[in-house]
Formats: sequence, C-alpha cells, structure tokens
Amino acid sequence: MNIDNIKKEFPIFDSKIQNNDLVYLDSANSSQKPLVVINRIYDFYTKEFSNVGRSVHYLSVAATNLYENTRSSVKTYINAKDKNEIVFTKGATEAINLVANTFGQKFLKKDDEVLLTELEHHSNYVPWHYLRKSKGIKIKFAEIDEHGDISLESVEKQITKKTKIIALTHLSNVTGAILPIKEIIELAHSKGIPVLVDGCQSAPHMKMDMQDLDCDFYAISCHKMYGPTGLGVLYAKKKWLEDLPPYQGGGGMISDVKKNDITYGELPNKFEAGTMATAQVIAFDESIKFLNRVGVDNLIEHENDLLQYGEEILRKNNSVKLIGNPKKKGAVLSFTIDGIHPHDIATILDEDGVAIRAGHHCCQILHDKLGLTASARASLGIYNTKDDLDKLNESINNCKKIFSR
Repeated sequence: MNIDNIKKEFPIFDSKIQNNDLVYLDSANSSQKPLVVINRIYDFYTKEFSNVGRSVHYLSVAATNLYENTRSSVKTYINAKDKNEIVFTKGATEAINLVANTFGQKFLKKDDEVLLTELEHHSNYVPWHYLRKSKGIKIKFAEIDEHGDISLESVEKQITKKTKIIALTHLSNVTGAILPIKEIIELAHSKGIPVLVDGCQSAPHMKMDMQDLDCDFYAISCHKMYGPTGLGVLYAKKKWLEDLPPYQGGGGMISDVKKNDITYGELPNKFEAGTMATAQVIAFDESIKFLNRVGVDNLIEHENDLLQYGEEILRKNNSVKLIGNPKKKGAVLSFTIDGIHPHDIATILDEDGVAIRAGHHCCQILHDKLGLTASARASLGIYNTKDDLDKLNESINNCKKIFSR
C-alpha cells in the first residue's frame, strides 16, 4: 500500500496552511475527501440530478437506482442481512436520536433504565437525557477503569431488571479504547436487552460485521469515512424497524393517506421522510469503493503502525501526558502538556500547518471524570505518515519553547 499515492487522491493536501504543508491530524472530527467522492457529487448535480422515488421519468428512475445501489453497497460493507435494514439519516446524531426517540416512545416508561458509559459522545447521551426529562427514565453509566477502558464487568455491574436498552460507543474518541462490544452484546441479549452501538469512530478504522456483532442498532457517520457531510447510516435489525414507530412524518414515508388514517411505507422508506440527501448518498458509494480498494486490513495495519509510533515518540516527550492506556486502542492520541492549555497547543500547532482538535471533544462527562477541562487530540487517517507524527512532535516542542520563555 503506497500511502504517498493514496494521499495524492486527496486534493486538500495540495493546499498550504500558514505557508506549510498540511499535516491533518483531525480525522476523528471529520476525514478529508478523495477526489472521486468530490467529483461524484459534481457529476450528479451537473449530469444526473433528480429527486428519488417520486417520478417515473428517466432522471428520477436513474437517480433512484443509484441511491439504492449505495444502500446495497452499505449492506455488503457492514455485512447486514437485508439492505432494508439500512436507513439513511442526516448523520449519526440523527441515527441515535431516531432510536432513542422511537424506542423511548414505544418501550420506555418512568423509572426504566438506559445504560450508557462514561466514554459517550454527547450524541449518545443528550437524546437519552431528553427522555429522562420527558418520561422520567433513569440513565446509568458503566465506569471507566484507570486505563480509560470499559470492561465487561463494569457494564454487567450496572445492569438491573429495569435496564431496557444499552447504548454505548464502539471506540472512544478520547481514549481510543475499543470496547468488548461483542461480549457486551452477548451479555445483554442473555438478559433480553437490546444494544445500540455508536460506531462513529469505529466505522472508519475497523471491520464491521453486523452478523458477527449481532447488535440491534449501529450508527455510522459517513463524513468520518472519507464521505460527504450531512449523511449518516442507521443499521437496525429488521424486527426493530418493523416494530418501531416512524421518526418523522412527510412525503416518501407513507403508503396511503386518508383523512382519518395513514398507512406507512415499507422498510426502509418508513424512516426516510422527505427529500433525502441524494447527492451525498450516491457519493458515499465512492467512499465505500475507495475503502474497499485500499483494503480494510491494510488500513488497520497502517493505522496501528502509526499509532504505536505516535505513542512511542509522545511518551518520550517530557511534560506530554497521553490520556488513557486501554488494552485495545484505535487511531486516537489525546494528550495534555503541563502548563499549556489545549487551545493554545492547537493554535500554535496550526501555525506550523498541523491540524489537531482541542476541547472536550463532546465528551464532558469523561473529561470531568479525568479531572480535565479540555485535552488536545491528534487523530489518524489513511493519508497520515510517520513524518506527520514527527512534525506533530516537533511542533509540540516548539509550543513548549514558546511557553517556557
């Protein structure tokens, strides 16, 4: 796998940032886009555009076929059983809100419990908080250990007879911890509890196999998978999609509308109300083709090599403290530097063309637990190299020199 050639597929790297070559280490936030994805959006709007599922003219039928081809590609990529278990949303946030809203509406009542973890992104906490306010449910949290990990035992300890659903991240966007999702799902199912997995960080970096995981719901953020913004995927077992009520009402999600009754459409139309993000869906097919061409095994090997190298050089750097040391870790390097605020770190690194994220990364509960207001985070993608990590370390040293004056 030639990373230099792969990097050339991303036009953003032709740009200069502060007169420096761009070192992009913010892929956990959003990945850059290969030219094939960008061009696909342009081509669709200039040569093929039409709304989908509405008309019988040539352009509409062709656009509908392209749209559904992407659904089939996603089904194959994540090894779902049925393409109608793939629901397109405007993002992983909406996918999680869809589950929380519909599951909560039908199955949750006062004092029922939802189990999360202390690692959760706000997108997998706030929707459940709304239910706590509106329906009086209770939210419990599996606690991290001293390494920033969530163990099977920490989850099991919080399960009670009132636990109605478990919703948890697959890969932490702060510690990089990869949770024992399959074991947690097996435990939950042995007690009759469904599981929602937030796959925002895992989907770009790991193999996804819904038949192997056997989760009930899996949320994916397409813009982190070298795809367009404004698009997400909800995988849900067919039995749940058939049983849950619609999330939004409007055109496209109905079968028959009368003054006194409405019949909803077949799956997955039931959950895709209104005009969908057609161009983004069609372009996402190119993202999947790109990932298949690179090879997920090759991607995993490359990122693991970079992760190990990055941890080695940062651990040797005095006053830099890495956050978390989980047993299994994804391509995230969160850190602090003694005496320097993360926002100052990110600002100074940006002057060297090094793009990282600083803040609480939408994980305030975790940062509170760690006694931190914020952290700096370098996150990896397929286009990164060891030279990028050397530049990161060099810029960190420059930052330390500035603050030691």
